[in-house]
Amino acid sequence: MTQTLRDTLVGFIVAGLALAAFLVLGGGSYERAPIGIADPGAFVGWALPFTKLLNDLSAVLVIGFLVAAAFLLPSPQAEVQGLSVQAVRLASRWATVWAVASVAYFFLKVAGDIFGKPLTQLAWADITGFLGFAEGRAILLQAAGAAVIAVATRLTLSTRSVAATLGLALATLGPIALTGHSASSGSHDLATTSLYLHILGVSLWVGGLTALAWVATRGSKRLDAAVARYSTLALWGFVVVGVSGAVNAAVRLRSFSDVFGTAYGLLVIAKLTALVALGCFGVAQRRRIVAAGSGFLRLATTEVFVMAAAVGLAVALSRTPTPVGDEVLRTPVEELLGGPLPAAPTVLRLLWGWSGNGVGLAIVALGTAFYLRGVWAMRRRGDAWPVGRTVSWLAGMLVVAWATFGGLGEYSHVLFSAHMASHMLLSMVAPIFLALGAPMTLALRTLPGPRQPGEVSPRAMLLGFLQSRFSRIVTHPVVGPVLFVGSLYGLYFTGIFEALMGSHWGHAIMEIHFLAVGLLFYYVLIGIDPSPHALAPIARFGTLLVTVPFHAFFAIAVMSSNTVFALDYWKSLDRPYRTDLLADQYLGGGMAWAMGEIPLVLVMVAILFQWFRSDAREAKRFDRAEDRSDDAALEAYNARLRDLAAHGKRRDPDQ
Repeated sequence: MTQTLRDTLVGFIVAGLALAAFLVLGGGSYERAPIGIADPGAFVGWALPFTKLLNDLSAVLVIGFLVAAAFLLPSPQAEVQGLSVQAVRLASRWATVWAVASVAYFFLKVAGDIFGKPLTQLAWADITGFLGFAEGRAILLQAAGAAVIAVATRLTLSTRSVAATLGLALATLGPIALTGHSASSGSHDLATTSLYLHILGVSLWVGGLTALAWVATRGSKRLDAAVARYSTLALWGFVVVGVSGAVNAAVRLRSFSDVFGTAYGLLVIAKLTALVALGCFGVAQRRRIVAAGSGFLRLATTEVFVMAAAVGLAVALSRTPTPVGDEVLRTPVEELLGGPLPAAPTVLRLLWGWSGNGVGLAIVALGTAFYLRGVWAMRRRGDAWPVGRTVSWLAGMLVVAWATFGGLGEYSHVLFSAHMASHMLLSMVAPIFLALGAPMTLALRTLPGPRQPGEVSPRAMLLGFLQSRFSRIVTHPVVGPVLFVGSLYGLYFTGIFEALMGSHWGHAIMEIHFLAVGLLFYYVLIGIDPSPHALAPIARFGTLLVTVPFHAFFAIAVMSSNTVFALDYWKSLDRPYRTDLLADQYLGGGMAWAMGEIPLVLVMVAILFQWFRSDAREAKRFDRAEDRSDDAALEAYNARLRDLAAHGKRRDPDQ
């Protein structure tokens, strides 16, 4: 038996023992149901959590091997080489296991948790009935994603393709995380988003280290370079796992007493202890490598085993009853906000209110952290980065925060006027500041470059994306304005708006769409970042003038409409304030019209300033060229003037 196979078996055994132990301690283990209550049997009862464990560990291994092949191991060509090829092949095999385990988990879930019957007694109606639930569709969607990954990793070895497949693998983690155990928590949005980020962090951190331990067993000379790059990834993973785990646990615990007074709280403490231990392992690992240049494999293997136990604990935790039980939410607004209908809006509540909007929190937290990390990297190596760009980016993040999880975001689920104000801020105000922050330029300056000639580095991947055919199409001067204006009419004057407002993720999709379309529009108009299409300032100004009237027409159409958009949704809220829905809609249209003037002024100032700077740079380039040629152009111009003065008119050049 090879060392790799032996370590893999030990890791699965450790994870399985941890799962069994913590299931028993937390009260989530199988117990025979009382007489008269449906019982799936011991096989289904125990196979269900262990299949989930196999599913999770397979996903971690797929992501880990793809990370190693695409980013950690240096490759001198556009295609992965050597051990990276083997890593991709291993990812393909584990993706197959992931797909099969997901399908098995689906049937066990139907039998054990939904209908409480043995597998042999399942009927087709039971299976199709579970498919009617979001969780059932999510499990099969994950199985399909894993199957696509298994095939894709067999078809190409291009570094960029492997990186794209890694992105697909990370996205495949989403469906179950966003619809599973956390979806029943009171603060649905915060619980599901934090869980997804938690799983992403764990998969990159644990998977990356597992892949590096495998590389170490092969005695690769590329290990040192891979470990150096992984250390940064591990730090980010540790922070994301810690913060998201704390948020997710806080959503499920009613008070501090639940931490020590419930089985769920004790398991959370155990998981926190494992996280601290793994952090200590990471620090010890880094110090040992720096001091001795060796010893990686022994410490990494131990750390991987602790991580495997932590994964087993996490699966047990997902099946342990939480202090905050499955709440029956009474109204759509409670389902969206995870709490009761907010009180009547006041200036103070709108300014300082709070909403558990996980998507908004994730955008602001990660956007701020990544940007400031880039600025710090620039400063540390002695390069200047304009303070104005940093201030602009942070201002944009502040606007996003208020419009999503601030007071305005809280009421955007309840009032059309607040929703429209949030929409305008996300699509017309925040993107201006974010575009002027030049995030792509900062990323190109701070992302890792090639470690050896020919390597496709993260910086090269980003630059290639910005110069790709997709980017050229999306950033065409016509596409941004069409999406910017067209989405207004397409959303509010069709049934799409009511359909999206009726669900938690529908509202999140709208927020992401507003911000993305606004960023694209202003990236073309005033963006500092490199773009496939370079527009002259006058062309940018003209595009703005053509677009603004269509936005004004939209606002007028909203104000003039006698039909309440999403009428059934607003009526179902039965709010005791601002009961005149048409008047609130009229106010929202007025806000859209008034707020359209704000970006017009800001963008005009930005374009004029960029125009002035462009002319100044052009003048400097001309002066430098004249200095190099001893004012040859000026002398030629003066000679031409003298010639015209002497002859009184332009002469035939042939004379």
